[in-house]
Parts: sequence; structure tokens; C-alpha cells
Amino acid sequence: MKRISILFLQAAVVLIGIAALVIMIRLPLTEGRAKNLDLFSIYADPFILYGYASSIAFFVALYKAYKLLGYIGQNKVFSPGAVGALKSIKYCALVLSALIVAAGIFIRVLHSKEDDPAGFLAICIVTTFVAVVVATAAAIFQKILQNAIDMKSENDLTI
Repeated sequence: MKRISILFLQAAVVLIGIAALVIMIRLPLTEGRAKNLDLFSIYADPFILYGYASSIAFFVALYKAYKLLGYIGQNKVFSPGAVGALKSIKYCALVLSALIVAAGIFIRVLHSKEDDPAGFLAICIVTTFVAVVVATAAAIFQKILQNAIDMKSENDLTI
């Protein structure tokens, strides 16, 4: 790939990370319960803290995607580092999907009877589906890349 394409994709990954961080900081302030609370009480909410803790997997996956694009830019696609980055992305996506399912179950079981959790549960279902698709794609690419590396090393030994 051309260097400009790699730089564009790396910039897109960075922008996704910045947008996610802005949403994570801004969204709790606009929530309905937050109008009567002070700043400490807003960010000390256990569910908000759970969201921040689970976002670690998302940001690790973004970092690994950035590194993978760096390997591609350096023409080191067929390297153990690229396979490791794909493996990390796969595990991060699986962990993130499990954490989203746990949050959905928590809200479904323990929500207030006056509150309707349908919107939150729909978001949980969609984001879990996306995370599972990302994990599946990363697993497929990891296997293909590992097979290519194995074939390349086998060919290097025969020559």
C-alpha cells in the first residue's frame, strides 16, 4: 500500500480514539440523572466506572490496529508482530463483547421498574455483534497470515 494510505488509516484510528474519549467524558454530563449531581458523583457512578474500565479493551485494540498499520507501512506484514497484533485485537474484541453482554444482563435484571431498558439493550446487542464480527475477522486474518508466514519460512528452508 502507498504510504499516504497507511497514514490516512492511522489518522482515522487516532480520530476514532479521540472521538471515543470525548464521548466518554461528555456523555455522563448530559445523562438525565446528572442534572442534579455534582461532578464527583457523576463520574463516581459504578456503571460509569464500569464503562471506563471496559473501554480499556477498546483502546488496546485501537493501539494494536495502529501498530498493525505501522507493520503494513514498513512492509512487515508477514511478521510475528503482525500476527501478535491481530491476536491481541481478537482477544480485545472478545473481552469487549463479554463485558457488553454483562452490562446488558445487569441492566436487564436490575433496572428500575419505571425505566424501559429496551434502547440500552438494543445498543448492547448491536455493539456485541460488531465486536464479535471484528473478533472473527481478526481470527481469520491471523490464521491466514500465520499460514503465509509458515509457508514462507518453509520455502526459505528449502532454498
